[in-house]
Amino acid sequence: MTDQQQAFAMSVDDQGIAVIVIDVPNESQNTLKEAFVDDISAILDDLENNSDVKGLIITSGKDDSFVAGADISMLKAVTEASQATQLSAAGQQIFNRLENLNIPTVAAINGACLGGGLELAMACHQRVATQESKTKLGLPEVQLGVLPGSGGTQRLPRLVGIATSLDMMLTGKQLNARRALKAGLVDEVVPTANLMVAAKKRIESMAKKGRWKKSCDEPANEWGKVFSAAGAQKLALESNSFGRKVIFDQARKTVGAKTKGNYPAPLKIIECVEMGMEHGFVKGLEVEAKYFGELVMSPEARQLMNIFFAVTELKKDSGVDGDVTPKTIHKVGVLGGGLMGAGIASVTVEKAKIPVRVKDVSIEGVNHALGYNWKLISKKLQRRQYSEIEAKAVQARLTGGTDYQGFQHADMVIEAVFEDLELKHKMVKEVEALQNEKVIFATNTSSIPIAEIATASKRPEQVVGLHYFSPVEKMPLLEIIKTEQTSAEVIATAVEFGKKQGKTVIVVNDGAGFYVNRILAPYMNEAARLVAEGVAVDQIDKALVKAGFPVGPMTLLDEVGIDVATKVAPILQQAFGERMEPPEVFEKVKADDRKGKKNGRGFYLYGDKKKSGKSVDPSIYKVLGVNPTTSISDTEIVERCMLMMLNEAARCLDEGIIRSPRDGDIGAIFGIGFPPFLGGPFRHMESLGIAQVVDRLEHYAKAKGERFSPAETLIEKKKEGKAFYN
Repeated sequence: MTDQQQAFAMSVDDQGIAVIVIDVPNESQNTLKEAFVDDISAILDDLENNSDVKGLIITSGKDDSFVAGADISMLKAVTEASQATQLSAAGQQIFNRLENLNIPTVAAINGACLGGGLELAMACHQRVATQESKTKLGLPEVQLGVLPGSGGTQRLPRLVGIATSLDMMLTGKQLNARRALKAGLVDEVVPTANLMVAAKKRIESMAKKGRWKKSCDEPANEWGKVFSAAGAQKLALESNSFGRKVIFDQARKTVGAKTKGNYPAPLKIIECVEMGMEHGFVKGLEVEAKYFGELVMSPEARQLMNIFFAVTELKKDSGVDGDVTPKTIHKVGVLGGGLMGAGIASVTVEKAKIPVRVKDVSIEGVNHALGYNWKLISKKLQRRQYSEIEAKAVQARLTGGTDYQGFQHADMVIEAVFEDLELKHKMVKEVEALQNEKVIFATNTSSIPIAEIATASKRPEQVVGLHYFSPVEKMPLLEIIKTEQTSAEVIATAVEFGKKQGKTVIVVNDGAGFYVNRILAPYMNEAARLVAEGVAVDQIDKALVKAGFPVGPMTLLDEVGIDVATKVAPILQQAFGERMEPPEVFEKVKADDRKGKKNGRGFYLYGDKKKSGKSVDPSIYKVLGVNPTTSISDTEIVERCMLMMLNEAARCLDEGIIRSPRDGDIGAIFGIGFPPFLGGPFRHMESLGIAQVVDRLEHYAKAKGERFSPAETLIEKKKEGKAFYN
């Protein structure tokens, strides 16, 4: 047989086993496109009509990707829910035909098998996966505000059980091959070299028996694998309608607590699974297609897709204009073995796979960095994400000491010492004294302008800011700060380095607070002013969490450390004047030695492990001299705090602190947890309408003070009827 289409090449060997190799041309990963439907249908026609074919293996021609999912631009182009429903139904029909072939089929999986890729694999009768770390299986559609639309909500629960399938679909969790095998999602895990051999053996075994399992054949009230790890739960709960109701009710309760009603997709996923389990496979598919169509057109999904495309663009962005080749970073030095230094070292040795030497003033600091890294690796070892050899290899990349031994060979030195300008100047001079003239000096300062740090350098063009967020291994954003003197090569090198660390990277211009902290400060200040007005601390936090922020502002202060969080305030006030003036609340809290969680004294009570940080410390109101009885709506709380952030973001764009609205949106979402379903500050302002934003700012400027005065750029856009995005 010959190629049916460039992306799908089918051949048949001497034993009558057909192999379809998926290799979408000119793309690094395989994705499923609407244009492929006819081509796949033609291949299925051939297979249905060819009695000489004894079995089918589907595999990938790419090294890192089986199929990474559907082409998201296909969904973005949809203008009506009915179109998306038709796309879903077409995908379901294709995979149903694949599953109903009268020959055994095996998916041979190496690399990313996600979304539509996993739906394709599940439509095969068996699955073999490689043990490579790049092999991941999951249905992450919920992260785009939609649900698996090609049978995923029906096949996954029939393969791994309802509870496991819901956990995967509601979180977008991806399993490595070992965990997928344990869950029952794949049938065998093998070395890459044995992938096709193992797949053929499975075809031969099924053909010899003359039978194979189809997910759509299995009644919702019958379960196999009773003696597997999940068997007891399936027997007790999933095999009867009452038990399943318990699972679905608990899932809805958990989703409600996590999403606060801001994301419609999770509840729709639960409903699809429930419908299929109670009323059968066909009914489940019908509901899946209907809800898929509705969700694709939802405003939440549109914004989440915008984020997806923005992140994809950033992956290709060098951070500079023109064709600049970044330097290759072979070795990194980290100054400071504290929380930030240890976190930076960890993502460098693990994700970037670059050796790191940590220097600290004490051996305890060095040991902290080494121990911190091993603790993170050990967790992955326990979860079987690493073998012992792999774990030890990662740890071996990290060394440390109390002197500069080895630093003379570093391509980049990152300082993560205390926020003290004099100390940072000392670090610059000591590193430059090592006579490594090409070394890039990067500072992780969160508040001191990079240009001030660079004044101590003989080579200010090689000084750059790398602003990480805590904890480094969890927070996805890296804010790279350039001065007027930072060279294009250094910026491009820092961007490439950040990407290797697994970070989403934005480049911003130097200035007080940079971008993320600058837009966060007025938001936090406004929350503190509300407390000063007599609004209850927990009402403020709950209102903003319900609005979509991961934690409330007062909780955030306690978590970060009130002393640390308020350090940037005087710098911003000095730079921007009255509108950034911190309220007296902060000084009163600091004067009472309240640093938050770290010293057990903050806005909330600490001590009891179960209740720690959940109940407001009533004595805080006495310290502040207020009575928390002011009546105010949650809407006003959210609007006041959010408007301060939106207004400052607009100023940052106008002043050139950020390069684009895209960078501003991504910085806010990935740096401070701006609600993703709103799309970021700039997308959100456009959704509200610039005129509405200006009107509300002017309303509060009259009622609450000049700090709400709209940014000039917003006033101009209102007059001209312009938006931030085209």
